[in-house]
Amino acid sequence: MFKTDLLKDKVVLITGGGTGLGRAMGERFLELGAKLAICGRREEVLKTAAAEMMALHGGEVFTTGCDVRDATQVDTMVADVWKHYGAIDILVNNAAGNFTSPTEMLSHRAVDAVLGIVAHGTFYVTLAVGKQWIANKHKGRVLSIVATYTESGSAFVVPSAAGKAAVLAMSKSLAVEWARYGITMVCIAPGPFPTPGAWERLMPDPSLHEMAINRIPLRRVGRHEELANLASYLVSDQAEYINGECIRIDGGEFIKGAGEFSWMEQLTTEQWMALSEKSKKVGK
Repeated sequence: MFKTDLLKDKVVLITGGGTGLGRAMGERFLELGAKLAICGRREEVLKTAAAEMMALHGGEVFTTGCDVRDATQVDTMVADVWKHYGAIDILVNNAAGNFTSPTEMLSHRAVDAVLGIVAHGTFYVTLAVGKQWIANKHKGRVLSIVATYTESGSAFVVPSAAGKAAVLAMSKSLAVEWARYGITMVCIAPGPFPTPGAWERLMPDPSLHEMAINRIPLRRVGRHEELANLASYLVSDQAEYINGECIRIDGGEFIKGAGEFSWMEQLTTEQWMALSEKSKKVGK
């Protein structure tokens, strides 16, 4: 289904689009014919990324500096992108912040740093773009990147879990409220997809990397192109009838963690045989 014109002339705005998963998705969108706009706090990073992406994939990448925690900057950024391209067709809420910590060690500033980007920032951008769509009678698609622990919660990343839960609730709510305008919502919940900087903040000790990978049935982390391909499908017209859903891509990590006895995969063949013999004797 990944024809080179799958996203032809679609204008895609990606928050946090200059690095990591945002950039990976942007590069794939360019390959499929999209016109790209990327925003972030560091304009020099955006400009470098845009130049490299256009040199590699062709197309057009428009950059605009914006701190999504500032609603005024968000409104200006959205207006600039709309003015440049004449419209926005797809919004990808990718900007995020996260780090691991015992919750009792967090300051209110640390909590605000994460919630400001994840919860408030995502809402500000979605609202700003949505208002433009409604005012201009222009249908649109919003893809928000959440996390596998969005619905279950997770220890040691509590602000992120709370913020991502808010994004999912917003997406499900607007999927109903804004559908009448032709505006639809979808989310992706990625498992481990290492990116420079973010991966180190979450797991600063290399010994934790192996422990994280051992939780995944496929015994590997995700490849950026795998997430980018899923995102490309979900923002395309091919997936228009998917509305208000969250798609998990994690190699089975969440399902394994949810299984009460999944830990028993660590047992050896000999241990299983011994358990089998004991179970046969039960009740005799």
